[in-house]
Amino acid sequence: MTASASPHHVPVLLNEVVEALAIAPGETHVDGTFGAGGYSRAILEKGAARVFAFDRDPEAIQWGEALVASSGERLTLVPERFSRMRQALADRGVDAVDGVTLDIGVSSMQLDRAERGFSFQVDAPLDMRMSGEGESAAEFLNQADEAEIADILFHYGEELKARRIARAIVAARPIERTGQLAEIVRKAVGHRPGAKKDPATRTFQAIRIYINQELDELEGGLAAAEQVLAPGGRLAVVTFHSLEDRIVKRFLKARSGALPAGSRHLPEARASGPAATFEAVAKPVRPGEAEVAANPRARSATLRAAHRTVAPAWFSSKEGSPK
Repeated sequence: MTASASPHHVPVLLNEVVEALAIAPGETHVDGTFGAGGYSRAILEKGAARVFAFDRDPEAIQWGEALVASSGERLTLVPERFSRMRQALADRGVDAVDGVTLDIGVSSMQLDRAERGFSFQVDAPLDMRMSGEGESAAEFLNQADEAEIADILFHYGEELKARRIARAIVAARPIERTGQLAEIVRKAVGHRPGAKKDPATRTFQAIRIYINQELDELEGGLAAAEQVLAPGGRLAVVTFHSLEDRIVKRFLKARSGALPAGSRHLPEARASGPAATFEAVAKPVRPGEAEVAANPRARSATLRAAHRTVAPAWFSSKEGSPK
């Protein structure tokens, strides 16, 4: 697919994200998860002078070239993980921005392209790599031992039948296609036709998160956003399941002084510890009935937003290193 064929996709909670960002003409913003460009397009339409859009998926970068041209070069595409936004922006002469938007998880474009192997709705090669690089889902499942597979299904998919599914996966190897994996899971846990949720959903989620290191990437991206946001800058994060939302919620509570952090990326907050780096933490926002009816994928989405204070970031300029 060429750049001219880029899909015009309306992202989840678009109006709510734009409102949280409070975009003013002339500002500089980061869209950390470009995807089909929905948030970037909206930010540009609100008058932002520059938008730096990150995506590790080379297909998303290719599709975005048409929007770069139509934006009058106000949009810059960055083929990089959003956890590296501080260094990537510095390389482009930018030290601070007015807003950062993150839409976490797999994009609709990735789900809808069967050959990417993210979905079991259509049988396809079992890939799941957002960047197209590194170990594929099939390679992992065919090489990992049963205990490792079970741990990943339990921790990243919150799958209570993880051991049973892992045992079935190992017994059925080699596994090469999405349809094959989905059927293995269904047989392992029992599948009632017409059930509201396919039993393979959690397994696919867990493997995708593991392959793409999504939770580590989210934690690193939040810390990077803290580094690049100017005082008064706005952060807006949309998540799609409890594991992601828990990380964002904990980050904002810790960074606003509401509670101690518990992640290796989030040092313990103490009375004598760092000053709060975020304030005006908004209540979580979820899609209304109309949006869910129009886009069922929106049903589990949650938006969390906050404003950057003048306090220095809890991390040094070197990513991943606490002060």
